[in-house]
Amino acid sequence: MNQKENTISAGNEMKTEQVAKYTAKDSVFTSLFREPKYLLQLYQALHPEDHEATEDSIKNVTITNVLLDQYYNDVGFQIGEKIVLLVEQQSSWSINIVVRCLLYLAQTYQEYFESTKQNVYGSKKLELPRPEIYVIFTGNRKTRPEYLNLSKEFFGGDDSALDVKVKMIYDGKEGDIINQYVVFTKIYNEQVKLHGRTRKAVLETIRICKDQNVLSEYLSGREKEVVDIMMTLFDEEYILKTYVESREKEASENTKIETAQRLYEMGIPVQDIAKASQVSVEIVEQWLGLARA
Repeated sequence: MNQKENTISAGNEMKTEQVAKYTAKDSVFTSLFREPKYLLQLYQALHPEDHEATEDSIKNVTITNVLLDQYYNDVGFQIGEKIVLLVEQQSSWSINIVVRCLLYLAQTYQEYFESTKQNVYGSKKLELPRPEIYVIFTGNRKTRPEYLNLSKEFFGGDDSALDVKVKMIYDGKEGDIINQYVVFTKIYNEQVKLHGRTRKAVLETIRICKDQNVLSEYLSGREKEVVDIMMTLFDEEYILKTYVESREKEASENTKIETAQRLYEMGIPVQDIAKASQVSVEIVEQWLGLARA
């Protein structure tokens, strides 16, 4: 069976199913800006006054989870030795993104010091690229603050030894790479409403975007790849759900066993313990090690 298909057992019948990831839009975001061409376009959208930046002058410093081959943050990149930019994509509002950005920045600096062989414990002044932090918000929200500040949101605006300033972007400028990505997410949301988290929703999103010249170059050049990164196997979600449920069941059963043992030590009859635990006497005897071999 094709690896991209899932099997669901229902009696003796088998059927295949494929669903779009809950993180499909995130996957496209990281895939899009992993490429130098589009990363440069992102920088130019944020800094239209800089006409000298090139693909070669941009260094990707996105923080990754090496063991799981996953991304901790969405996009991080450095321009020369002067600026480091962190760009996050969010479709649901959470003020905690400010704290996460702080942690991403701290780790980005740590990796920068290691790569440039700078000693943070030495007496020589460190060379520190100026940080800029952006969040592209693609969800629906009535109020749209221009900035989020750590001190304001968490310390009531009082002077603090620590602060982080995050620039919020909602739509971008018409036609730029940010605006195209935002439009892509809205088209995808519409298709999911019509078709659910299905392959058809993904394919229709790509078709409409190409027709409307939204990320058309990116989507046309790697349509199959984009479909693959937006889709997931049903089994992956099913296995995760089953694992969580089994762990919860296991934890619940362990609690019942411990309670039964304590009650038995207090002299409570096995029959009464079974009734309280809503299981049979035989199971309680097994829990207590009283069952006959």
